[in-house]
Amino acid sequence: MSKTAANDVAAEGSLEPGEGRGTRQGVLLVITGPGKGKTTSAFGCALRAHGHGFSIAIVQFMKGRIYGELDTLRSLPRVEVWQFGRVAFVDPKNPDPKDRELARQGLDKAWEIVRGAKHDLLILDEVNVVADFGLVPVEEVLALAKARPKWMDMIWTGRSAPEAMVELADTVSEVREIKHHYRKGIESRAGMEY
Repeated sequence: MSKTAANDVAAEGSLEPGEGRGTRQGVLLVITGPGKGKTTSAFGCALRAHGHGFSIAIVQFMKGRIYGELDTLRSLPRVEVWQFGRVAFVDPKNPDPKDRELARQGLDKAWEIVRGAKHDLLILDEVNVVADFGLVPVEEVLALAKARPKWMDMIWTGRSAPEAMVELADTVSEVREIKHHYRKGIESRAGMEY
């Protein structure tokens, strides 16, 4: 007996081709808050966009370790990933000069991507924190969003998104913690945190 799989049946209209760059209006999405899953949410959007044939650029700030999802994303065509961070945590009250330098390099790469206009989606992972810590000027992050091609989607992640960044966004989602396994003494591990 043959079973119908979910992908065998499409809702009416779901097979319509997507809008092209000429008519598409890009969206600025901010994912912020103290809960777990902001980067994961953004990377889920990257996979969704990739499934529609979009070209994706990911600039990751403040993270220098190898994350499992980055290896997967890097293996896909039309996805480019750059990391600008160290393995060490950044002290918001006294950031290391190297952290400022890496944040600057990351923002410079983001400007290059916006000016190059070849990606449909640009994810700036942890840019909210970088701006909140003063490693890059909030005003420059805002200027970057305003300078992007009208069809380019942009996602900013990280806790403590500065108010001006929240105000500029088209959509803002806040991830909050209800429970966390750290509080049970379960340490971070591959496959869950990285």
